[in-house]
Amino acid sequence: MEQDLLNILPQLIVLATSMLALCFEMLRRATGSLWVLVIGLAAAAGVAISKLGTVTTAFSETFRVDFLSLWAAIILGGAGILSALLMRQELRKTGREGTLSSLVGFSTLGSMILAGAGDMMFLVLGVLISGLTGFGLAAYPKTDKATEGGIKYFIYGSVTGAVMLFMLTFWAGTSGSTLLSALGQPGLEPVLVLLGFAGVLAGLGYSASLFPFHFWTPDVFEGAPVSVAAFVSVTPKIGAFFALAQVMRSLHPEGLDYNLILALLAAFSMTFGNVVALWQKNVLRLMAYSTIAQAGYFLLGVIAINGSELAVSSLVVFSVAYAAMNIGAFAIIQQVGPQILNFEGLARKKPFMAVAMVVFLLSLVGLPPLAGFAGKFLLFGAAIDVGYSWLAIIAILNSVISLAVYLRIINPMFFKKQPVFSSEPSTLLRWVFLSSFAVTVLVGIAVRYFL
Repeated sequence: MEQDLLNILPQLIVLATSMLALCFEMLRRATGSLWVLVIGLAAAAGVAISKLGTVTTAFSETFRVDFLSLWAAIILGGAGILSALLMRQELRKTGREGTLSSLVGFSTLGSMILAGAGDMMFLVLGVLISGLTGFGLAAYPKTDKATEGGIKYFIYGSVTGAVMLFMLTFWAGTSGSTLLSALGQPGLEPVLVLLGFAGVLAGLGYSASLFPFHFWTPDVFEGAPVSVAAFVSVTPKIGAFFALAQVMRSLHPEGLDYNLILALLAAFSMTFGNVVALWQKNVLRLMAYSTIAQAGYFLLGVIAINGSELAVSSLVVFSVAYAAMNIGAFAIIQQVGPQILNFEGLARKKPFMAVAMVVFLLSLVGLPPLAGFAGKFLLFGAAIDVGYSWLAIIAILNSVISLAVYLRIINPMFFKKQPVFSSEPSTLLRWVFLSSFAVTVLVGIAVRYFL
C-alpha cells in the first residue's frame, strides 16, 4: 500500500492541492487559493519529473505509472498553472473566484487519472471528474451564452458518460475483469469487445472534442470565459487521448481492426474541423473547430501505439506543443477580443504580440521550426510506421487547409490599417503568453537534438 501511494504521489499532491484551494475559497481568500494551486501543480510536475523512467503499476494494476502518465502530470500541471493565471487576469474579483482554482485542480486530477488508467473504473472516474468540473467552469459567468454552453456541455457529457458506462459492462462481462489488461486475453467475444470500444470512444471522444462527439465545443468556447475555453481545449483532451492510448495497448486485435476505426475518425475530425473553421467570423468559434481538427492529429499517435517506437514520444511532444500554442493563442485572444475585426491593425499597435500570435497559429498549422511541426512530424512518422500512409497524407492536406483558416486572423493583423487595440496587457497575461511563446519556439528547436 505504501509503495502504491508513493507511485501515485503526483496525483495525491494535486488532490490535496485542490482540496486546500477549496478551503481557501471558503475563507474568501481567492489569491491564496490561486497560489496554492500554482505551487501544488508545480510540485506534482516536479515529482513526476523525478520519476521519469519508472514503469510499474499501482493498486493491483488498476493504475499505470509509465512514460504516458508521468508526462501527463508534467504537461497538465504546466497547462493548469498557465490557465489559472489567465483566469485570475480575466475573472479577478468576481464572486467565488477561488472556486475556479479548485475546479482547475480537480479537473487536472481527472485528466491525470485518465492518462494512467489501467482499469475501466478509472476511465469512468477520470471522465466524471474532468467533466463535472468542466461544467462548473463553463457556466461560471451568469450570462445567457455561458449558461447555454454549460448546459450543452452537461447534457452531452451526461449522455456520452452514460453510454460509456453502460458499454463497459460488455467488456467486464466478456473478460471477467474490469482491468484493461484483461482485454488482451484470447477468445473474447469480438462483438462485445467492439461494443465496449464504441462506448469508450463516446466517453473519451466527448472529452477530447473528437468528431462526431464534438457538438458542445463551439458553444462552450463562445460562451465561457476565454481562459476557461483555453483550459477545456487542452487539459481534458490530453487526458482523454493518453487514456485511449492505454486502452489500445490492451486491446487484442482479434478479428477487428480498431486502428481502422480510429483512422476514419481521425480523417473525419481533421477535415470537418478545418473546413467548418473556414467560415467562422468569431475567433473563439474558429478555435473551437480548430481544436476538433487537432483532435484528429492526436489519433495518429494512438493508432501507432502498438507498432511504432515513435508513437509515445509523438503523443508527448505534440501534447506539449499543443498546450503551449493553444494557451498562448487564447491569452492573446483574451487581451484583443473575440472577433476577427478586433485583430485589425494589431501589428501596428503591438508588433510583438502580433508576431507571437503568428507563431502560435503557424505552430498549429505545423510549420518548421516550431513545436507544432515537431509534434506533427513525429505523428506522421508514427502513422507511416504502422502502414497508415494514406492517413498521413490526409493529415498533411488538412494542414494546408488549416493554413487558410489561420490566415484569416493573420491577414487583418498586418494588412489592415485600423488599429482598434488600445489597452496594455497585464503582467500576468504577458507572462503567460511569453512562457507559451518560449515553449513553442524552444521545443521545436530542441526536439531534433533529443529524438
